[in-house]
Amino acid sequence: MFDELSQYLQVDKPKRHAIDELLAPKLREHVFSSLKYDASFDEMDSVSVFDEIDACACDIAEPLTKYCPQCHRQYGEEENFCFECLVKLKHISDIVNVCDIKTHPQFKFEGSNDFQTFEDIFTPENMELISNARFKVKDYNEIIRDIKKAAFLEFDDLIKSNELVLDYLDTLDKILLFSKSFVEVDYKSFGQELGTFSFDRIEIDDRQMQSLQITTLIHELAHFLLKEILSIELCKVLDCTKNSLIDSISTFILVYSPLNRLIDEYSAHSVEGRFTLYGYQDYSSFLQIQNSLEGEMDREEIEIAKSIGNTFSLSIKEILESYIDNDLRDEIKDLFLHQTLDAPNYSMLSLENCNKLKGRGFMKAIWLILNEGFEVASMNIEKLEEYEKNF
Repeated sequence: MFDELSQYLQVDKPKRHAIDELLAPKLREHVFSSLKYDASFDEMDSVSVFDEIDACACDIAEPLTKYCPQCHRQYGEEENFCFECLVKLKHISDIVNVCDIKTHPQFKFEGSNDFQTFEDIFTPENMELISNARFKVKDYNEIIRDIKKAAFLEFDDLIKSNELVLDYLDTLDKILLFSKSFVEVDYKSFGQELGTFSFDRIEIDDRQMQSLQITTLIHELAHFLLKEILSIELCKVLDCTKNSLIDSISTFILVYSPLNRLIDEYSAHSVEGRFTLYGYQDYSSFLQIQNSLEGEMDREEIEIAKSIGNTFSLSIKEILESYIDNDLRDEIKDLFLHQTLDAPNYSMLSLENCNKLKGRGFMKAIWLILNEGFEVASMNIEKLEEYEKNF
């Protein structure tokens, strides 16, 4: 039935335009030339430079070591109070380390039903509700808005409760703190994977460069957000409160079939790619799934999966871009330019899918995913119970 979705495809023009421009040889040559520093040290007038430095007899400013926890103005060591806010100053060195902040965010949805067992969920009446569901773009947009609002409330609370000042945080800590508004984040120090997401927890390897830690966080956060979108869609149809049972079902739906795994993985890669410097995109985990199919899906089915994943990614990007604005994206790009030794590799861009589903087609895709997935989930209660223990 998924092959019928091709009639709803349209070109994602901004993405297509960006990739076409980047792959144009003349533009690539211009980008590389603009990054090169072509002035050698020998060409510098070193005498005049040092003369100017020597002539600049500027007084060394007193270091600012304290700050006001309310207005965030910085002060010297000898100051004790902010007389504007009438509060005691704090040392900048005492600011909480973002890595040490523990969170357990809860994205709630209240419904008339509060199911306590999987048997309560998989009733003939509920099976019929899912089968006859008609998803609407308006409801979907409301879900995206509610997720965004809940994350910002959590984010604001984290900043206030830990007396943090965003301007004092480095780029990685800004993204890390934002990520902790959605999920728990822990660290791993073994294994080859840069990061993992499972059961509302992200693990990243802090041995990698900061730029890669950031894109790993974004990639894994995209997995969480797709799961969250499907969970709330289920709650709306079943008119139920969201809990670990519902989250277990949506988790199962995203992993039980090759098609859904490809959708999930492509969506995460597409979101990650939005915040990654061009030439450093990495679709290796998507390719790993695709290569493991061994002919289970043909080329057209794979492209449909990528189109659905790309369409989901647009909503997830919208959520993330509400905080990761152009200035913060520029900070991430600068990290890549200063920390990455490898030359950019544009071959991965050939995997980019520049099609997205129009509203009606996208709603039909969600119905197909949930309708089939809900039915299969009802026949795998033991697996769901195993998942549920981890939430």
